[in-house]
Amino acid sequence: MASSAPDWIDAWLAGDRRALSRVITIIENDGPESARIVRAMQGRLGRAISVGFTGPPGAGKSTLVNVFVGEQRKRGLRVGVLAVDPSSPVSGGAILGDRIRMTRHADDDGVFVRSLASRGHLGGLSRSAVRVMDCMDAGGWDMIVLETVGAGQSEVEIADIADVKVVVAAPGLGDDVQAIKAGILEIADILLVNKGDHPLASQTVRHLKTMANMRPVETRPPVLKATAITGEGVQALADAVTELGQSRRVAAPLARARRLVRRAALDLASARLARADQADMDRLAKSLTTGEKSVEKAAEELLRLVLKEKS
Repeated sequence: MASSAPDWIDAWLAGDRRALSRVITIIENDGPESARIVRAMQGRLGRAISVGFTGPPGAGKSTLVNVFVGEQRKRGLRVGVLAVDPSSPVSGGAILGDRIRMTRHADDDGVFVRSLASRGHLGGLSRSAVRVMDCMDAGGWDMIVLETVGAGQSEVEIADIADVKVVVAAPGLGDDVQAIKAGILEIADILLVNKGDHPLASQTVRHLKTMANMRPVETRPPVLKATAITGEGVQALADAVTELGQSRRVAAPLARARRLVRRAALDLASARLARADQADMDRLAKSLTTGEKSVEKAAEELLRLVLKEKS
């Protein structure tokens, strides 16, 4: 006999992994019970520390996350992992590469791993990722680990979600290190060189420290070195994440909500602009060619026109 909604909601809030999986599926698909789930979250958010791992492909993020989760379990924390994988071109679903790598935690009731498809979202994060993290938070998980698809510079969107952002680089990446400095480097709370036993690891650490020193003193991230295969340096990473996370998680739910509202507003404006009246567009374009309006003034007028539409 199927359990009633209150039963599985109570189980989810009590930390049951199967109930959490059901809740996440409903939220991802925006099912009819989504509103009930959102109401149940009220007053239960902000307890978990969320940490995002990002960086260029080949940096060993998945192996590092696997060992990092193991370190948190040694410390007695229950860990939820949200791995945003590339989408399958056939089904549109997640390819599940990260879940395969984390089979060592499959029998651990204190670890919950969920893969989400990026679904072509350029920021490396699916649009449902924030709500899924909230489901884990409300369900009593102590730490939420988010690993993005490794899309490179576009992954600055992780700054909108995680309390602590760890940017992972591999030794001797050369051009890849240059590529991250203009994008995800700026959002790093911690810079970490993985594969620390590599001969070029120390050189890459020095390189990243030089780049980090370009930021204001109060925002300079620590530069750490680790070797995920042996576990060396992972304790220091876990300590740094905990220290930063505890200082930020009190304000996390409100900050995350502000970002959700801002993102929804941007999506709404983009959708409205896509439906803008062609006559208005032609008139404003003509005003540019005649010098009657600047680009900024024309854009402001267009926004006023499209946002007057009824929802």
